[in-house]
Amino acid sequence: MIEAIGLTKRYGRTLAVDDLSFVVEPGKVTGFLGPNGAGKSTTMRMILGLDRPSSGRALLGGRRYRDLKHPLRTVGTLLDAKWIHPHRSARSHLKWLARSNDLPMDRVGQVLDAVGLSEVASHRVGGFSLGMSQRLGIAAALLGDPELLMFDEPVNGLDPEGILWIRKFMKKLATQGRTVFVSSHMLSEMALTAENLVVIGKGRLIAQCTTSEFIRQSAHASVLVRSPQLAELHGKLEAEGYTVKSEEDSDGRSLRITTLDSAPIGELAAKSGIVLHQLTTQRASLEEAFMELTRDTVTFSGSTKGTQA
Repeated sequence: MIEAIGLTKRYGRTLAVDDLSFVVEPGKVTGFLGPNGAGKSTTMRMILGLDRPSSGRALLGGRRYRDLKHPLRTVGTLLDAKWIHPHRSARSHLKWLARSNDLPMDRVGQVLDAVGLSEVASHRVGGFSLGMSQRLGIAAALLGDPELLMFDEPVNGLDPEGILWIRKFMKKLATQGRTVFVSSHMLSEMALTAENLVVIGKGRLIAQCTTSEFIRQSAHASVLVRSPQLAELHGKLEAEGYTVKSEEDSDGRSLRITTLDSAPIGELAAKSGIVLHQLTTQRASLEEAFMELTRDTVTFSGSTKGTQA
């Protein structure tokens, strides 16, 4: 389990992380989301002891990182896939890490096999593609067979094959009972990978919930209804407390209800003797929900005003 407890970080007058608390549980992939400048990288660095919190604390399996005698046995991390010395081979890099944490040398071959790098283990890392570097970073994270894993943007710059491999691999790690915490801007990928989410903006917690619960909070999640008795249905839905919007398109008039549960709407129509021609649940994407629920916390945004092609 990873715990952030009241984490706060100031850089001079800038408040990067503001009294942030959350828990990352084992057995599931948890996505760490937020707009640019939200404080995700700073938070991960504080969890790993690379930045000192202005206040608050972070615990890894109930202990602070600095109190871990052999940290690779507790937590494996991938923060920057290209930080490795380019003239080292993949094998020599992993051997160096293993010696630093008093790990058995046979783990080097095991993790190289696990990430599919055995055939290039003697090659210099400087010649690796980004995808191969990401695999090597994951191998290093797995070296101590840790219960906790933290990955920062692990799919950046990867081709579809590499993205698919990392997605499946992270899910596999979670099914082994490990805690897997992943920061990413690729929301479509997080929708396929993460079962839980921690979402922050301007250094503060916006949501901690399952991915499906987060999407359900979006106004984009709705039920579309078509009926020859729309006016009557509209009144009955509002009387039941639903948020209802009238729409019109090429197929005619319809009602859009802000909910994901279509069954009660169908039951209400049947009870009232109202004929339905269409009753369709339209789910929001994670990207739509994220953009809606974090729009007030965006620090950096672009504009097309005053630009020329």
